[in-house]
Amino acid sequence: MPPTYASSADGRPELVKKSWIFRGDEGNPLLAPRGVWIVGNKLIISDTGQNRVFIWNSLPTSEFCAPDVVLGQLQTTHTGRNSGMNVNACTLQYPSGIWSDGKQLIVADAWNHRVLIWNTFPTQHGQSADAVIGQTDFESNQPNVKGIGASPNAQSLNWPYGVFSDGQRLWICDTGNRRVLFYEHIPTQNFTAADGVIGKPSFEERDYENHEPIWPYSVRVGQNGQLSIADTQYYRNLIWNHWQDALSQPANIIIGQSDFDTNGMNQFSLFPQQHTMSWTYDSFFYKNGIFIADTGNSRLLWFEKIPIQNSASADNLLGHLNFQTGSENTQSRYGTDQQLYWPFSLCISENTLVLADTGNHRIIFYTLNP
Repeated sequence: MPPTYASSADGRPELVKKSWIFRGDEGNPLLAPRGVWIVGNKLIISDTGQNRVFIWNSLPTSEFCAPDVVLGQLQTTHTGRNSGMNVNACTLQYPSGIWSDGKQLIVADAWNHRVLIWNTFPTQHGQSADAVIGQTDFESNQPNVKGIGASPNAQSLNWPYGVFSDGQRLWICDTGNRRVLFYEHIPTQNFTAADGVIGKPSFEERDYENHEPIWPYSVRVGQNGQLSIADTQYYRNLIWNHWQDALSQPANIIIGQSDFDTNGMNQFSLFPQQHTMSWTYDSFFYKNGIFIADTGNSRLLWFEKIPIQNSASADNLLGHLNFQTGSENTQSRYGTDQQLYWPFSLCISENTLVLADTGNHRIIFYTLNP
């Protein structure tokens, strides 16, 4: 029998037909994965806690399955930061956001303050990246190139956690600089300068205002051109109706708060509600609506249509039986397929939703109802 995700008392329909849990390689399982992506039959996971990226060329159908490719380590079972040596083109340190079209691969290598690009999809363990963004070369990894305290510019990065592309353009959540960088084309050369910036009046600006993304962790662009930024530190999700507008004006809609100046966790409530959020880390457009990773409340919120007013109420959720529960793994010490512990990242392909359930060190696959 498929699991039940909504209480029968309030009449909400079930969001999913079935679900299953995936933990990676049985002898070398996942640790705090913070990035996940599916494209075609490929599954890509940032095994963030162990400084590596796993690739499966076919979607796993069991709880354990060895990956086809391991990136970030010289030995597939090693887990050290930058493979226990100096940073280079084949190492990783706290990889997070992922994007791929099955031909290219882009990874936010957050603690190396860079984004790595493979121009052709990796097929070998430890394969070197082809281009690096945010650093002058593959052997450098200081924040904003010159180190802590250095001012940002159009070529620098500081804790980039999220990446997204529509296959032509590229957006990078330059989280530590409190901005999102925009590239008109996916770069092919090292240290490429961004073409635009979201959240700042200039590339060199560091201060912020409440109407700007305060701690942008994830960026997504929908098929209809909307842009979503998970603004973690202000417990909200910012929506622009047209991605182009984000380069010059504040968001059209705020999910999770009533206005730009309000920034309370769960809107200063002790418990979550249908319209509040805590530590939001990701979102994903689906059909006419959007899923939001309400990470601090250990749940996914589902909005059937993109909200047209601030502080809109979600229509449904995954992770809890009701909107007033916010603790992790609420009904057991260990997560089941119905319970979550700090979900950080999600991706949807057709009717398959894959979720990085980070606190439970696992991935969950959901088959969504039509």
